[in-house]
Amino acid sequence: MALSKLGVAIKGMALVVMAFALGAAGGEPVPWQVDMQAAATPVMAQIREFNILISIIIVLISGFVLALLAYAGYRFNEKRNPVPSRTSHNTAIEVLWTAVPILLLVLIAVPSFRLLYKQDIIPPADMTIKAIGHQWYWSYEYPDHGDIAFDSLMVPDDELQPGQPRLLATDTEVVLPVDTTVRILVTADDVIHAWAIPAFGTKIDAVPGRTNETWVRVEREGVYYGQCSELCGIQHGYMPIAVRVVSKEEFDQWVDEQRTAMAPPADGMRLAAATARGAE
Repeated sequence: MALSKLGVAIKGMALVVMAFALGAAGGEPVPWQVDMQAAATPVMAQIREFNILISIIIVLISGFVLALLAYAGYRFNEKRNPVPSRTSHNTAIEVLWTAVPILLLVLIAVPSFRLLYKQDIIPPADMTIKAIGHQWYWSYEYPDHGDIAFDSLMVPDDELQPGQPRLLATDTEVVLPVDTTVRILVTADDVIHAWAIPAFGTKIDAVPGRTNETWVRVEREGVYYGQCSELCGIQHGYMPIAVRVVSKEEFDQWVDEQRTAMAPPADGMRLAAATARGAE
């Protein structure tokens, strides 16, 4: 029994280490994940770099405070100091504990503002899509590609196919070309939702009556998952986002297929009837 528990513990630790090392290399969360998902866009790559900087600062501050507490407990305990010091001011220390935090805030502010600017300023876009939040699903439009439009709903548990993650897979995926700057317009038609994909470093509110915008430029092909990140009602946890990133050639082929599928089937019949009448 003890060996069995030890084996389970070792396996769990191995999973933790693996998840930390891989950083969720795919576009979805993994069991025992302790790090952010791997970056698929330049924005997310910069977010991960900023997170590393903040983590280093946190560790250094925590280590310094712990060492200071340990030293104070050892050096200034009652046994060593039966008569406590009555020192009330130390100019040098007061200057240091004011100046050092200011310098740390400046160190954090510079990359923070740079990251915010990169997220907020949308570069010249190669294409635009529109995401519309509903209770409780997303719909999408491609205004640059013949007004392609479709709804995207979560795949129920009993309809999941092999490889589809539960609560994340959708019946229709958003398709984007790789290495393409895409402007994303986001809105809602009922309550506030939020369009968020961790691997893209993207999270933006979908507000009724207002159109917000963000952008992505995905650098590697694959399927990336996200979810509505705003409490939007009873089925808030059941409106996922699935984005499939493909080569530009595959994207062009997908666009052609969507246009063909959207073409009214009656058009061909009307054309045939008009041709027949003309022949008469």
